[in-house]
Amino acid sequence: MPSIAARSPDNLVESILFGHEKGAFTGATERHTGKFVEASTGTLFLDEVGELPLATQVKLLRALQEGTVEAVGGRKPVKIDVRIISATNRKLLDLVKNGQFREDLFYRLHVLPLTIPPLRMRREDIPHLLRHFLARFGAEENRPITGITGEAMAQLTQLEWPGNIRQLENSVYRAVVMSEGDQLGLADFPLAAAPAMPEARDPHSEPLVVGSAFHPIAPAMISGNEIPIVPMPSTGTLPMLTDAGEVRPLEEMESEIIRFAISHYRGQMSEVARRLKIGRSTLYRKLDEAAADPTAGGVDEAG
Repeated sequence: MPSIAARSPDNLVESILFGHEKGAFTGATERHTGKFVEASTGTLFLDEVGELPLATQVKLLRALQEGTVEAVGGRKPVKIDVRIISATNRKLLDLVKNGQFREDLFYRLHVLPLTIPPLRMRREDIPHLLRHFLARFGAEENRPITGITGEAMAQLTQLEWPGNIRQLENSVYRAVVMSEGDQLGLADFPLAAAPAMPEARDPHSEPLVVGSAFHPIAPAMISGNEIPIVPMPSTGTLPMLTDAGEVRPLEEMESEIIRFAISHYRGQMSEVARRLKIGRSTLYRKLDEAAADPTAGGVDEAG
């Protein structure tokens, strides 16, 4: 699956995406077809779609709507059939309001919203990711490291990982290349061995995926609300009435129950879903709805 980072220099993005003709600009010594044409009948991953220059957004919208692209310096549009999966860690609606992202392109992409929760809200994935990266980097660096000690695994699972999977990946890579033993221990991970320090969190640190397609696949988008874990008492009662003596809305009480469960099970989302007897996808959907509703009262940031 070809991919492109939208943070490439502005004058290169269109050429990379849509191609260019020989002599179209200084340095264009040969013809280039572009990623859209290369990915035709397949999938193209566009990273950081929120960083696209406005001029490129216009051409991207046209490509999505008409299923054709025109190379820089070209005179004839080329028909394409490409599914696009793109990612952003920024809130595109905020960019739309600030005039930095086209509203029509946003709604062209925003059809099937999904949310990727931050790594600290799916800690059950961390051991699997650690083993995956260890096997990968061990093979790449020709290091016969057999595993990670239980102490290190337990400590790494409890870290906040504000940089999410990229931070975890880099930590394992450093440990593999610096370690002299046949197992990675706590000392090989300075972040885990150091005393915990308060960290400023970026509420949009996890990449968010946006997908769009020409036929036959419908556009999709993963938007960017993350739901921080809110510490709650381990025991207590759930108030049924408002201060005015009226029964509280069901959605409001449901939100409190979910937040209590997340806190009680320390962010183990699979366990939360199992105990609440709902699917993980349903759990994330309810969290996303609570984040989008300022009246829900349940998505405060926690340290």
